[in-house]
Amino acid sequence: MEFLEAGVRLAFIDENPAGPCTGNPVLLIHGFASTHAVNWVFPQWVKTLTGSGRRVIAFDNRGHGRSEKFYDPPAYSLPFMADDARALLDALAIPAADVMGYSLGARIAVFLSKAHPHRVRKLVLGGLGDHLIERPGLPLRVARAMEAPSLDSLSDPRERAFRSFAQATKSDLKALAACVRGARQELTCAEIRAIDLPVLLVMGTKDDMGGDPHVLAAIFRNARVIDVPGRDHNQTVGDKIYKASVLDFLTQNP
Repeated sequence: MEFLEAGVRLAFIDENPAGPCTGNPVLLIHGFASTHAVNWVFPQWVKTLTGSGRRVIAFDNRGHGRSEKFYDPPAYSLPFMADDARALLDALAIPAADVMGYSLGARIAVFLSKAHPHRVRKLVLGGLGDHLIERPGLPLRVARAMEAPSLDSLSDPRERAFRSFAQATKSDLKALAACVRGARQELTCAEIRAIDLPVLLVMGTKDDMGGDPHVLAAIFRNARVIDVPGRDHNQTVGDKIYKASVLDFLTQNP
């Protein structure tokens, strides 16, 4: 399905449980160079959440998947991307939802929580730690990797990994380069501390991309961390410990 908000066309899915809805709706926000399908459908997140009685909404971020592509970096500012999520909730007449973001999606989820705290019940941040405050976004060399003439022209392992993943997801490389350059807004510790929501941070113990989740958790008012043993940034997404921890967190009383 698609909807149009302020000239931005966004592709999304809206999945209901087979039985009665027994929990709050969940909004899922995927990571850089991914899609709602790669991040949430293929790793069985949608099935897991609907199986627990929850309505699940997931969408392709602007510049990704089947959503609108832009080639001007300012179009990818994190407040704009967070407002896409807010607009989708509006379009579906959902007053508030539990929100889970992964990597770039986690950054977007934090900006959504800051700008529209009444729209978020609980917040799950996967693959993101204190890089939220220490780094404005992905290294700019990732943008250059998207613009390189070919994967074979890259020698840096991290650049090759990003480019390889983007090609595997059949992404628009020019749009992704613009996204790296545009999604670079920072938050202060005071702004993070002002987010008065239950927060769960999940990170693989071999994840070297998001920073330290324990440092970030200490800044939030009400946050805890789940460490996923032996998993890196990509492997954590579908891990059973991650899923079980999220289900437990979402069913707990605030």
